[in-house]
Amino acid sequence: MTSTIPGRELKPMLMFNHVGLHMPNAWKICFLVKELGLECDMQFLDFNKNEQKQSPHIDFNPNGRIPTLVDRNNNNFPVWESNAILMYVMDRYDSENKSGFLGTTPEEKAQVIQWLFFQASGQGPYYGQAHWFIYLHPEEVPSAIQRYQAEILRVLGVLETHLQGREWIVGTQCTLADFALLPYNLFYAPRLLPEGFTVEDRYPAVAAWQSRVASRDSVLETIKEREVQIRQYSQTIPIFRGEKARMEPVFPFSQGLGGSGETGELKKPIRGSFDRGLDQF
Repeated sequence: MTSTIPGRELKPMLMFNHVGLHMPNAWKICFLVKELGLECDMQFLDFNKNEQKQSPHIDFNPNGRIPTLVDRNNNNFPVWESNAILMYVMDRYDSENKSGFLGTTPEEKAQVIQWLFFQASGQGPYYGQAHWFIYLHPEEVPSAIQRYQAEILRVLGVLETHLQGREWIVGTQCTLADFALLPYNLFYAPRLLPEGFTVEDRYPAVAAWQSRVASRDSVLETIKEREVQIRQYSQTIPIFRGEKARMEPVFPFSQGLGGSGETGELKKPIRGSFDRGLDQF
């Protein structure tokens, strides 16, 4: 992909993330970084030690939430909020939209942005609150669980209706909208839906779309890296209240996503550690 900085060797960007790649909002950025042929170092933060609220992360992001991107090719410019990061990376590293990830017309670009707002204001918060009340809240609140599970079903219903007769969220190719909406559905929905509900059974158009997006090399590679990381750092996964079988991380490769589940050698691995990267600004 042609960079907006022609003739200049690009440094890997730096992204702060939860140790083990647990949280879904960073994955959409990994998809895009890989699609554009860029590199990114991962600085893992241990939430059990509250590192997300400490320096150096808090110096770049006063909100203390992840992901946070630091662009070493732009004077260590920081961007936080995952969909804002997607837009920034496109503006800076694919300014001519040669990838088509912002749509192919002004109208499609508006629709891509529309779905990014929907993901940030609708899908993410409702899935997140369901996760909180099912697994993290110190006491069981059935009415809260039912409310947010109902909202997840509503969001899935919106997507199911929209995807009737469509292969992609916007236009005739994959866009940022697809990257943004996939992670919560692929990794969170299976352990948040009411018992007896599956995306495959209740929302076939959504299930077909998920498989379509997840078949891209960038997504397959990110999923594989996530499995490696989350298994390596499995001791950091807290045991929450609830049925343990439904708390286990979802491993799409282990469940047969993408055929054999093998992608071969990773082309642009996301490098990560607890302490690597900060001295490379």
